Amino acid sequence: MTNPLLGPWDTPFALAPFDKINDADFAPAFDEALARAEAEIEAIAEQAEEPSFANTIEALEVAGADLDCVLSVFYTVSGADSNETRQELQRAFSPKLADYGSRIYGNKALFARVRDLWERREELSLTSEQARVLMLTHRGFVRAGAALDGDEDARMREIKSRLAVLGTTFTQNLLADESAWYMELSEADLVGLPDFVIASARAVGAEKGLSNPVITLSRSLIVPFLQFSPRRDLRETAFRAWESRGANGGNTDNRAICAEVLSLRAERAALLGYANFADFKLETEMAKTPANVRKLLGDVWTPAKAQAEQDAEVLTSMMRTDGIAGDLQPWDWRYYAEKRRKAEHDLDEAALKPYLQLDRMIEAAFTCANRLFSLEFKPLDLPLYHPDCRAWEVTREGEHVAVFIGDYFARASKRSGAWCSAMRGQRKFPDPQGPVVINVCNFAKSEPALLSYDDARTLFHEFGHALHQMLSNVTYESVSGTSVARDFVELPSQLFEHWLEVPRVLEEFATHVETGEAMPPEMLVKVLGAANFDQGFQTVEYVASAMVDLEFHEGEPPADVMQKQAEILDGMGMPAAIRMRHATPQFAHVFAGDGYSSGYYSYMWSEVMDADAFAAFEEAGDAFDPASARALEENILSTGGSRDAEELYLAFRGKLPEVEALLKGRGLIAA
Repeated sequence: MTNPLLGPWDTPFALAPFDKINDADFAPAFDEALARAEAEIEAIAEQAEEPSFANTIEALEVAGADLDCVLSVFYTVSGADSNETRQELQRAFSPKLADYGSRIYGNKALFARVRDLWERREELSLTSEQARVLMLTHRGFVRAGAALDGDEDARMREIKSRLAVLGTTFTQNLLADESAWYMELSEADLVGLPDFVIASARAVGAEKGLSNPVITLSRSLIVPFLQFSPRRDLRETAFRAWESRGANGGNTDNRAICAEVLSLRAERAALLGYANFADFKLETEMAKTPANVRKLLGDVWTPAKAQAEQDAEVLTSMMRTDGIAGDLQPWDWRYYAEKRRKAEHDLDEAALKPYLQLDRMIEAAFTCANRLFSLEFKPLDLPLYHPDCRAWEVTREGEHVAVFIGDYFARASKRSGAWCSAMRGQRKFPDPQGPVVINVCNFAKSEPALLSYDDARTLFHEFGHALHQMLSNVTYESVSGTSVARDFVELPSQLFEHWLEVPRVLEEFATHVETGEAMPPEMLVKVLGAANFDQGFQTVEYVASAMVDLEFHEGEPPADVMQKQAEILDGMGMPAAIRMRHATPQFAHVFAGDGYSSGYYSYMWSEVMDADAFAAFEEAGDAFDPASARALEENILSTGGSRDAEELYLAFRGKLPEVEALLKGRGLIAA
């Protein structure tokens, strides 16, 4: 029988036939597709014809298409619905893929063709997008070590292969720790918890076959527990389990992995002639240098820390009122901050949550996309990889644009966090292809599904990434959608969060789960008024993580990552009651792969831009201003990486923003 993973797929929208795929198909499909890809690369490198853009660069664009199809399916299911078989396959595939990449970039004949085209680029009559693709291809070869020879070339291959294995192991260890821990609650332990937390805890307990409600390490469950549980002992137990992920000793401990990753990255950078990995990594980003990143983080850290310290005094006083001596602890902060928010803003998360139904928030995101970009969403009845998944066809003026898939609920088989990926990217060459885009979240499952305000913001954030993919309108897939500088990729996602806070959006879609009534005007005022609440805490925990990431990669790789983490935080004057948002052994952004290594700062770099970008709509006097939406699509959302990120932003706004826009947006300085 034909392996269902090896296309072409005769399905609606050429979507993967998930109902025909099982785990036994992945290994043979991978081996076959990898062999085809290697043959295609070899044919490009060894052809007799003189190098041309068509027979080299465009040929590379389409090489490995079968492998891309297999991997798009595999990594979708292994991230969102893992099992032991899929984890074993990940461990097997990672070094093979690293070796495959090394053979491409280490192919001297192929690199010679790319370099020849680069050197003759002025005489090739390329379009601006073709010139960009050639530049990126040549730069990619050089940065991958294509110019290395002999022992250095061999060592670079070894480093990449080992890093691939370590990244996979790190991810699987973290998932194992997150899946293994849970805390059963008695009926007495539920006192003080709002109904939505209790309902979610009961649902998780039932899913695990237990009669008691259960708290897990899913952010959408543990954070509300830390916010609302009056049981300080249980909060401490839950927080310590959350904080210790990846650092529990035994086979799932990530600390030695982190140290080895940092050492290998430093060696990789040195082989390429860079002083450190941060210099290497940031060269291609908007920030350009570690000094620029450090300045941004420092400019934000000082007012954020000052605000957090003031807030800590208030929370400590509240704790004293409750008769608790001693210092404010990390498992106390969210609980007393929630009490303070309710007192100062009269905003009760438990009262707010019934107005934030998952289905209504999805509808809100879709409607904003329709009003801004004329996109329409039609539900699809298609076989997907998990019963929780939903799909929609995205059209504009009756023309197909994309397929969008949403996988919103937490489960033990899903890695933590939220993300957007393209199972298939947009392109026009060699034939027009619409994207298949997926948003994956970890919301607590209940019936009906209710979100916290932070959950709703996450939904809008990830949908902003999806819009970047869906509205892409370029020729070559290698520069489509989110294929942009790391510190630019978060601009569309963080910008789209602003539409959740547009009053008329909440007025229309924040409707009560039982009565269907709109959110009361007084509650809406409180929600928007509390938007910047606890920003000292949130900014401090983020900047601390970003600074540790930067320091890890700019200095000498530490033998003891936890000691180095402590030294960095001590040097910053980290408030005692706040922890990093992602401690090193669970910092998947940085250690599960190279994506955000030396780049966790990019969320804040993009936030500087998104605060300024939304101001374009405010200046127009309409959050759905057609001219501003058109400019946003034409200059940012549709262009992918076909032009330099700074050039794109200047085309949209005419100037680069200052950090003051972010500080005002977070309420850390006066507006």
